[in-house]
Amino acid sequence: MMKRILCVLLTPLCILSVKSQSNSNLSGKVSDSHLRPIESATIEILNSNWGAISDRNGQFVIRNIPAGSYTVHISAIGFAAIEKEIKIATGSSSPIDIQLEDAAKQLDAVLVTAQKKEEDLQNIPFSISALSSRKVDQYRVWNTKDITAIVPNLYSANPGDDRNVTSIRGITSTSYDPAVSTYIDGVNQFSLDTYIADLFDVERIEILRGPQGTLYGRNAMGGVINILTKQPNNYTTGFAEISFGSFGQQRFNAGIRTPLIKDKLYFGAAAMYDQLDGYYTNDYNDSKFDRQHSITGNYYLKYLASRNWILTLNVKHHNARNHGTFPLAPSVDQAFETPFHLNQNAISQMIDNTLNLSLSINYTGKGFNFSSQSAYQTNHRYYDQPIDGDFSPIDGVTIINNYGNDWNKVKVFTQEFKFSSPASSISKFKWTAGAYFFYQDVPNKQATRFGKDAAYVGAPDSLFSIINTTKAKSYGYAIYGQGTYAVSDKFDITVGLRNDYEHKKSEILAEYQHDPNPDPIFDIVPDTSATASFGAFSPKLGLDYHFDQNHHAYFVYSRGYRSGGLTQLSSDPSQPPLYEYKPEYSNNFELGLKNSAFNNHLRLNISAFYSNITDAQVPTLILPDAITVTKNTGKLETKGVELELASRPIAGLEIDYNFGYNNAKYKTLKISQNGTEVDLAGKHQIFTPSVTSMLAAEYSYSLDKASNYKLIVRGEWALLGDEYFDLANTIEQKSYRLFNARIGFSAKKYEIFFWGRNLGDKKYIAYAYDFGAVHLGNPKTFGVTLKARI
Repeated sequence: MMKRILCVLLTPLCILSVKSQSNSNLSGKVSDSHLRPIESATIEILNSNWGAISDRNGQFVIRNIPAGSYTVHISAIGFAAIEKEIKIATGSSSPIDIQLEDAAKQLDAVLVTAQKKEEDLQNIPFSISALSSRKVDQYRVWNTKDITAIVPNLYSANPGDDRNVTSIRGITSTSYDPAVSTYIDGVNQFSLDTYIADLFDVERIEILRGPQGTLYGRNAMGGVINILTKQPNNYTTGFAEISFGSFGQQRFNAGIRTPLIKDKLYFGAAAMYDQLDGYYTNDYNDSKFDRQHSITGNYYLKYLASRNWILTLNVKHHNARNHGTFPLAPSVDQAFETPFHLNQNAISQMIDNTLNLSLSINYTGKGFNFSSQSAYQTNHRYYDQPIDGDFSPIDGVTIINNYGNDWNKVKVFTQEFKFSSPASSISKFKWTAGAYFFYQDVPNKQATRFGKDAAYVGAPDSLFSIINTTKAKSYGYAIYGQGTYAVSDKFDITVGLRNDYEHKKSEILAEYQHDPNPDPIFDIVPDTSATASFGAFSPKLGLDYHFDQNHHAYFVYSRGYRSGGLTQLSSDPSQPPLYEYKPEYSNNFELGLKNSAFNNHLRLNISAFYSNITDAQVPTLILPDAITVTKNTGKLETKGVELELASRPIAGLEIDYNFGYNNAKYKTLKISQNGTEVDLAGKHQIFTPSVTSMLAAEYSYSLDKASNYKLIVRGEWALLGDEYFDLANTIEQKSYRLFNARIGFSAKKYEIFFWGRNLGDKKYIAYAYDFGAVHLGNPKTFGVTLKARI
């Protein structure tokens, strides 16, 4: 079996050949605005495996480059990244001089891979935001939910279990099949179970707004969050960072990247320990409820088989222990009357272990580029003791899922092959094409136990427990292609198409225990299985007009697709055990303008969008069964506008402002409540603030130019508009504001910052279930972060 897998993965290596050719060198020097050399600057030729690091004299050389036209990206810590268009003739070796400005004086040329190739953010004809590693540090983004409001019309939160529900433009992940896809280092984080939300040692975060079905496929209806971590190269670099904060917050992370064999074999490793004493107090036993800690790691081994071939092995893991997985108040009133207090009698610890493995193979050639991405993901999540299911001190409902290593362990395998235009191409037509495959295995076993007070939460008197066993397996594949043709120097047309197919199978067994005796009597519902298959075509059309190098307008149409599935309707044996819900589709239209001005000191991007979604999938948590039921219930319409502004008006001052307005309402929506059909047409979409707004200002004052020693002061003001958490719009969070700040000192090799979050100590709902349980956003916190670089 292993031989067959290796044959599939390495077939492209066997069928591709590298032709000998007369190549050239690219050399030069990187310096600052005062012509002082910059050491350790990164020089990359986009969409290739070729690059270099500048030495202590700022000198660099990239050897054996085929003749052609290229885009070179140059970056260095503390300086604004730039891009240069160059042409290399056969046998030439003319050096180039590169000057970088201080990052506080000029905006970065932002490199992204949104269209599965490297290009400048301003050249992409749809809405995309990008956070560089510097921005990630400035905003103190420690988790993917921290990008809320930093990106227009994006909201992300969780009920305390670190499974973030994310909404972009009113398209929200309300079930374990997300509507916003997350990719980490090129690997699709297949479900909410298998992705790692904690962030550290990040190179860049890209957020693609709007459906991305053509290139990213199923479950990218709302958009894509693309996270890239830092990889090793020919120079030894490293860092160590420690943070201490309120509520016992401790965060320690460190990493190193180094060549094991220069120009041939590289190693990288980064690890983090995170700890929190908890925000909530459990009044039942007067103890901290949501105490938690985790260990996360990211390890690389990169091998340069030749100047054209690179193989990269990556291992990621996240091992978390949470002593209060669901810090929820049973009602909105109680959440605000006694904030960050709860009363739960069933106390347990969540054990949450995630492992992600991937192997990437990249080929850079004269005729085309090729990549293969193979990945295996697994997550085992369970509670060591029964967990409280009624969120109260009564002996009502508890949930049990600790049934050993064979249950509640998700396993996913994915494989993607991609071909694209070569970096040296001078053709007017640029293209990307590929194929994608996945297999998922989800064996779940969960018991709902009813105590002596279970009648208070609606449980039947005659039952002691229900044990639900579900074996779900799915597989699917897709082929896709996208091309852009330059009709003229000013006008481009982009056309794309993807075909997805998916097959799902579920087997369900329900056992009903009527008494707690050592040898209880069970009613067993016969084992029931069902299968379903789904497919979709996802087209895309884009028009892009360049007024000049710094200003262009675009229009894009795309179709979104979220796969259908099988869902259990209830634990009642008289009900049909499985229900097939249909795929969800959307038609989306976007107009936008992208502008740069004043020698890249100002960037202003504006967009307007409209989407209509049919067969909207709406999941509902059924109590006391603790079963999530998903049905197609209506049509959703979402529309809005977005603005992103970044500026460097004077030396040392950075101002960023991001604004989004979103009106997302159901045109038709009928759901069942207590056996009665309720019409909720006109209600707002859940987890979708009407407004997101983030204003950030930072001023850096140079204390010693020679050592790059700076005093830095930063403030952030976030506004989130009215938001609803249930389809009937009865659980509402009114508009609120948050204030964050930091002050500190920065030098080339170290920095120290004191920070504060939610300085006004605003109490607000961050997450709520439709049955009324509420989780508040984090309270006011203070802390300090120290970082050293090698």
